[in-house]
Amino acid sequence: MQAHHEQSMPGSRGEPGTSTEPRSAGVQLVGLVAFLGASAVVAWLGALATLNNVDGWYATADKAPWSPPNWVFGPAWTILYTAMAVAAWLVWRRRSGSTGRALAAYGIQLVLNLSWTPVFFGLYPVMGTAALWLGLAIIIALMIAVTVTVLYFGPISRTAGLLLLPYISWLVFATSLNWWAALHN
Repeated sequence: MQAHHEQSMPGSRGEPGTSTEPRSAGVQLVGLVAFLGASAVVAWLGALATLNNVDGWYATADKAPWSPPNWVFGPAWTILYTAMAVAAWLVWRRRSGSTGRALAAYGIQLVLNLSWTPVFFGLYPVMGTAALWLGLAIIIALMIAVTVTVLYFGPISRTAGLLLLPYISWLVFATSLNWWAALHN
């Protein structure tokens, strides 16, 4: 009965490259580690750009009155990156016909995520306020990309789509901080 159910899932109706055979536990574990690793690399590269500037220009920047203390960002992003990786893994392991598109959208949002931090923090000393406006454009594109990713993930794995909703909420919040910084610095 289970095999019949999987074949009747949307996107898995005999499309080329689609398999309803479950991946082995070892392959699934390697996949999970790969997605967690990709998130960790993005987080680490973002931290490099932040570390050099958070105690520099950002320490004296005019920040939004609703800005949390700096120590909140590390734990928040750790939770979000972990949820992102698990969501992508859940979609990857489903092997539906739309998995490729969904993971491509995930990859695009990951690249945009990676680009925001060096632009916002790293380019400010060089470009001034223009870097903050460029950061704002990137984070808005990131919100759109994550929304598209949720729309792709949801039909494949409802849990995966739901795991990305806190990420979108955080991005809305972070966008408000970026907007304030661009207006006031």
